[in-house]
Amino acid sequence: MNKTILKSAFNILLVVGLLLIPRYVESPYALHMMILLFMSVAQGQSWNILGGYAGQHSVGHAAYFGVGAYTTMMLMHSKGVVPWVGVWAGMAAVVVVALIIGSICFRLRGPYFVLASIAVAEIMRLSAINLTPLTNGAEGILATEIPAFKIGATVVTDFVTKVPFYYIGLFLVLLTLAVTYWVQHSKLGYFFQAIREDQDAAHSLGINIALYKNIGLVISAVLTSLAGSFYGIYVGFVDPPTVLGLDVSVQIMLICIIGGMGTIWGPVLGSLILVPLSEALRSNMVTDLLVKIGMVNADSRIGIFLKENLSHAHVLLYGILVVLVILFMPDGLMGFVKKLAARRNREAV
Repeated sequence: MNKTILKSAFNILLVVGLLLIPRYVESPYALHMMILLFMSVAQGQSWNILGGYAGQHSVGHAAYFGVGAYTTMMLMHSKGVVPWVGVWAGMAAVVVVALIIGSICFRLRGPYFVLASIAVAEIMRLSAINLTPLTNGAEGILATEIPAFKIGATVVTDFVTKVPFYYIGLFLVLLTLAVTYWVQHSKLGYFFQAIREDQDAAHSLGINIALYKNIGLVISAVLTSLAGSFYGIYVGFVDPPTVLGLDVSVQIMLICIIGGMGTIWGPVLGSLILVPLSEALRSNMVTDLLVKIGMVNADSRIGIFLKENLSHAHVLLYGILVVLVILFMPDGLMGFVKKLAARRNREAV
């Protein structure tokens, strides 16, 4: 009971602390990093419901991310629909897409399902390139400005600063965490885990495999579309490689693999590693650090090579991280932490 109270108190203090950050942090870059972190956590939690709990390892979640982003941006760009209305249209579109995809792809298992999910994302990407009247093709869609959020005649926010995006991102994280917690502690979650462990055994117990897989996919896809809509609104630009590329699906999946699949806090840990690492590579902070500590000369061939290429090496680094995690931490960081805690408890006894 005391542990439950302490956990609840810690969670409340954490949320309150996050709510207060914009009051004391004025740096736009710091808020930008927090927004990226929130977006990453939301993506990871969304995938975790299908991949972590139901055991369906989709490598095509860029399809749902892209549909949400494109629907919101297309409606805002061509029809003048405000994004907080377009988000609902994106969610509705994703439900239809997910049900169609699920009815086809869930006939397959294992690596065949993985390949089918990749194919689906590629179909969506190629469709976005070729449906130029709707998506503006390879040029993408650029939003010059986001309309102010109004209730009646009262302007709630005008999206001039990053603060509104910070709170939207935080809300999205809390929503995905709440849904994940509900799934983990509900009958639905037990059905998902039964399917993950042994589909044939679950079927023999009377669990409708196809139905619950599709339920998991719809929940996961809807949350992913919300993250996609938020990305489109925040960045103000979407194009096929950015929101429908294979690397988007891989990055979403890696968040959970590194942090720990089938756990509530796994995607949070994965995001805390991947987001700063990706940003450090993109901005050449790693190269600058190596130069600063004297390991590399900035004017040498190695220094020039690192400065020109290391910023594009995030995919390579993701691959190295996956290999290390699979070899040494097959259950992700959360599994590793739990094993360490269990070992210390045994030693203490």
